[in-house]
Amino acid sequence: MSQPHIVICFGDSLTAGFQSPTPENPSGRETPYGQFLQSYLDHAVQVRISGICGELTGEMVARFRRDVLVHQPTYVPLLGGTNDLGWNASPQDIIDNLITMYDQVLGIGSVPIPVTVPSIRVQDAAGSREGEAWVAEHLARRDQLNKLIQAYADSKGIAYVDLFRATVDPQSGQLAAIYSNDGIHLTTAGYRLFAERVAQVLTSLLARYVQA
Repeated sequence: MSQPHIVICFGDSLTAGFQSPTPENPSGRETPYGQFLQSYLDHAVQVRISGICGELTGEMVARFRRDVLVHQPTYVPLLGGTNDLGWNASPQDIIDNLITMYDQVLGIGSVPIPVTVPSIRVQDAAGSREGEAWVAEHLARRDQLNKLIQAYADSKGIAYVDLFRATVDPQSGQLAAIYSNDGIHLTTAGYRLFAERVAQVLTSLLARYVQA
């Protein structure tokens, strides 16, 4: 029997599946998208989850070999940068760290799946000039980072997951309420959607593998 393809979902709290408590989920139980992803794929794929809440991309780079590369994964969906943006890191510094990891995956003959950073939602920003300016600046830096992520994927001819577009409210440009109850982390519906988008990419990649 052939060995299963290993998929390592790597990232921060959005990979760990952190949720803020709600009446429906009072304990804030984590619902990592990798759990849903496994249910969308067959037994030929083994999904592993490596997400640490609050992690910066520099910290992700530091543990990347130990937690990802040594396991020889076939595919690595990779989402990072939300926390860096929260600490006002520049999009260029963030993409430099992400590219270090993307390139290391390619270097072992595996395939990275870059994921764009989702939007944010700030309920009380409307009506305040300062609040609206703060949100606009944060959305602009997200847009800049996501364009860099997409440009990298295009330059390497690899697929990426546009989680920003999938979860954004097109009217406000902020994170849609159905997908986040705290404006940063996802709800169960958001994590399921995340898994569905990654599964679409993986299904296509696996089909090409079978045909090769």
